[in-house]
Amino acid sequence: MPISLAELNHADRNAFVARVGGIFEHSPWVAEQAWEGLPFKDLAALHSGMVRAMRAAPHLQQLALLRAHPELAGKAMSSNTLTADSANEQTRSGLTNCSPQDLATLQGLNAAYNKKFGWPFIAAVKYLDRASIIKLFAERLEASAADEFENCLANIEKITRWRLDDQVSA
Repeated sequence: MPISLAELNHADRNAFVARVGGIFEHSPWVAEQAWEGLPFKDLAALHSGMVRAMRAAPHLQQLALLRAHPELAGKAMSSNTLTADSANEQTRSGLTNCSPQDLATLQGLNAAYNKKFGWPFIAAVKYLDRASIIKLFAERLEASAADEFENCLANIEKITRWRLDDQVSA
């Protein structure tokens, strides 16, 4: 059940983090830092405050955030250890019902991406189908590490906005 923005604006740090600390995958530090900006006038301001916290973090903390994300159609999915948000997003995009060929393709892309960049591929997949995801994955493997790092942060911004929209009511 969504929490209201008014409730979040009146929450102490621990309650705030408990409610929105999972918006940024396994990285409650984003919510902890964003709490300092209370009160937020709307969801856009809340999201902006969280994104500012992410963007202001040192590179190694941002890298840890990237590494906290699961692979698409990867080990966490097959072992049922995805967060509820990630499981929902991967299910909606058809990644939980891959053909053996698509699964093998995604596993190969995951391995190549992790080898090249050192973190999992991150894409806002909510409105993408499996074929589009595979195409995007292959295209982004051609990017430089610096460009791909930025691309992942930008995708996290999209993902977290959708998550806030699902979990917080204005």
